[in-house]
Amino acid sequence: MLYFRGCTAREKETSIQDATERLLNLADVDYYILDDEKCCGSVLIRTGFESEAKRQIEKNTEIFKGQKVLTSCAGCYKTLRDDYDGIDVIHISQLLNELIKDGRINFSKKELDVTYHDSCHLGRHSKVFDAPRNVIENVADIVEMENIRENSLCCGAGGGVKSAYPEIANQMAESRIGQAKKTGCRILITACPFCKLNLDNDDLEVLDLCEFLVKYGDIDEIQ
Repeated sequence: MLYFRGCTAREKETSIQDATERLLNLADVDYYILDDEKCCGSVLIRTGFESEAKRQIEKNTEIFKGQKVLTSCAGCYKTLRDDYDGIDVIHISQLLNELIKDGRINFSKKELDVTYHDSCHLGRHSKVFDAPRNVIENVADIVEMENIRENSLCCGAGGGVKSAYPEIANQMAESRIGQAKKTGCRILITACPFCKLNLDNDDLEVLDLCEFLVKYGDIDEIQ
């Protein structure tokens, strides 16, 4: 299995990569990473650079074809699934859900309430709603926000908005953070590095799914 880290987890939120690899190792998943990993092309596609995106996709396809590709990033998952041809791709939330069902990795359930943010690419675009929730519920109870699943609010980071219109991206993040605070939870979980980056704030602990499992799942004690 090729673990495709994605630009954000590889360059900005490296703790996501670290946590993901730790979980893969604990479950004895046979995987490798690319030393010269390139962008999947999602940002180029979403911002209108179609010819550049096509060239990037063609280069990556030569590397990806015939392999199962695992992604940390919801955007990478959607791009590999929808914009590439014939790529066998799985998001980390889906893989972890399978590993838990197969008994290959275990977590400790505790009295802890958290809330979960459905990212646009993984949620309404790819219809992956249950897998991350199933995984989280092995550790904590989920208190849902007002807008969830297909009706989840965008964090504001995608589609080039954060780069082109940072003030709008911040306003969108504040709206979503406000919904998270209303749940009374102190921990906000997402399965998208873009969302984690844009939802970061001083009032809530915002964690990627894998970071949450490593920090709160008592994996050292029960493996």
